[in-house]
Amino acid sequence: MSEENKHHATAAAILPLVGGARNVTSVAHCMTRLRLGLHDRSLVQDERIKALPAVMGVVEDDTYQIVLGPGTVARVTPEFEALVDAEKSAAAPEYGPEPVTAGELAAQGAALRAERKARNATPFKLFLRRIANIFVPLIPALIGCGIIAGLNGLLVNLHWLPGLTPALTAMASGFMALIAVFVGYHTAKEFGGTPVLGGAVASVIVYAGVADVEAFGRHLSPGQGGVLGALGAAWLGVYVEKQCRRRVPEAVDVLVTPTVTVLVAGLATLFGLMFLAGEVSTWIGDAADWLLSHGGAGAGFLLGGLFLPLVMLGLHQALIPIHTTLIEGAGFTVLLPILAMAGAGQVGAAIAIYLRLPRNTSIRTTIKSALWPGFLGVGEPLIYGVSLPLGRPFVTACAGGAFGGAFVGLFNQLGTDVGSTAIGPSGWALFPLLDGNHGLGRTVAVYAAGLLVGYAAGFLATYYFGFTRTMLTELNSAPAPAPQERPASVERAAEKAGTPGA
Repeated sequence: MSEENKHHATAAAILPLVGGARNVTSVAHCMTRLRLGLHDRSLVQDERIKALPAVMGVVEDDTYQIVLGPGTVARVTPEFEALVDAEKSAAAPEYGPEPVTAGELAAQGAALRAERKARNATPFKLFLRRIANIFVPLIPALIGCGIIAGLNGLLVNLHWLPGLTPALTAMASGFMALIAVFVGYHTAKEFGGTPVLGGAVASVIVYAGVADVEAFGRHLSPGQGGVLGALGAAWLGVYVEKQCRRRVPEAVDVLVTPTVTVLVAGLATLFGLMFLAGEVSTWIGDAADWLLSHGGAGAGFLLGGLFLPLVMLGLHQALIPIHTTLIEGAGFTVLLPILAMAGAGQVGAAIAIYLRLPRNTSIRTTIKSALWPGFLGVGEPLIYGVSLPLGRPFVTACAGGAFGGAFVGLFNQLGTDVGSTAIGPSGWALFPLLDGNHGLGRTVAVYAAGLLVGYAAGFLATYYFGFTRTMLTELNSAPAPAPQERPASVERAAEKAGTPGA
């Protein structure tokens, strides 16, 4: 089967299992997940979706998320959208999705998922997800430009191809120079305004002529405030636009509303937001430097240990504005390599689980299929398919990430900055994006050693502390239960460890 046919088949298999086209309200994707808005969550057949060969796991959040992995999700999504559009347009009156049967979901699993969803649906967390939704569409460009920047830096250091490096510099830097415009566009789109007006308001931030504008006794600098200023400018533009839509007569709306939106939000940006956002951006950079230079090992331990729970809750993408601000200021983010250690702890834990459960073919098969994506920084399959459903191994995986983060943080404290020129990948996939203040060789060596520490710590913590005797007995018995079934002993162990349900 060709690649195109394979992705079409995956989309066609998923659609009826989520309740059909009429049950789908929105379709989007991030780096690894197909994100669906659904009318009726009860129509979704979770277990059958998880059983599809291309599906690595599912996540229930404000959207229903199907983990397909990088590359695959970008190809399946347009096929899925086309099928939804075609089915909706051709739907007969009697069309309707088949309801899910009660036996397809374990009662306990359904209760745990409902509890976690309710716990996550706080206004603050929903706001963070909206911020994340602004930046997720930008990640492919950030990765591509970051890798080109890394390649260009290598060529410059080696004095190779001097005629090509200016062109690579232009390609790597062009997007970052205009990122405020893209942020403004997606901010307006996310908050219900006209996207192009959001981009227009944010574009004043990167316009060279702002150097002639004076605010708070100082001349502005092009790009001052960066993505934070663009967020604020576009959000203000949305607010002004909505007020205009309510008050301006329809006959002149097309002329008055865009003009007032750009004028009011643009002036507020130039004479207030740019300066304030610039100060906040500077503070973020200084805070990150202070944190790692004064408490590198301790800070790395906390950051590496807490990142997996953020991934589990889908809140890790809320860190994207902070990473982007650091990249704008220093050329790289020192936080991402530390956070990437969480994935190393997860991989080490998975290997320990594989060895501790020699007779559980179900879990071992899942690990074998999810381990290589884990090495490349795609952690959701291992989280949702292995460690989190088992309970205690999720905690020990976090411990592995904590020790790996402490190792990299220690070197930051000693003066060796280990950073990434872009955001998105982790694990082995982060190597092409690494940068620092002491040359690429030392940066790569520290990061690689950090991964090894994370692997080892996650493995040892899980091998020796990840299972009780009862858990080992039940999980190695035949027939072996799948992780999603959460045997009673595992549930008790998870409750004692305080681990959230899958």
